[in-house]
Amino acid sequence: MARTAVADVMTRRVVYLPGDTPLDEAARAMRDQHIGDVVVTSGPTIAGLVTDRDIVVRAIAEGLSPKTTTLAAIASRELIMVEQAATVEEAVRAMRDRDIRRLLVCDADRKVVGILSLSDVALLPASAPV
Repeated sequence: MARTAVADVMTRRVVYLPGDTPLDEAARAMRDQHIGDVVVTSGPTIAGLVTDRDIVVRAIAEGLSPKTTTLAAIASRELIMVEQAATVEEAVRAMRDRDIRRLLVCDADRKVVGILSLSDVALLPASAPV
């Protein structure tokens, strides 16, 4: 039986924002793009990932101003990638092993082509092989 590939369920819309972007601006970008995360950059380099939950838990709940706090200040810097040809089962195992909810998805050349989140996996039909 064929397994579901990460490429079949990942979110292909990846939004990149510079690390000096204020959180309120990032939150608006997430809302407008209907996404829950942004990839944080430092020049041409990927520097981290920030989720909508990060904004709430790492900034708002700590009393940090969303107008002056930047993405770089709260970004998760340890990024885990999975190749788009990997199975969802392999990706979920990687998430579980590292206690994370999102993975960057890359092609064979290690270029980011999407993001896989637990919510993407949860939307799989119950009958789909993972």
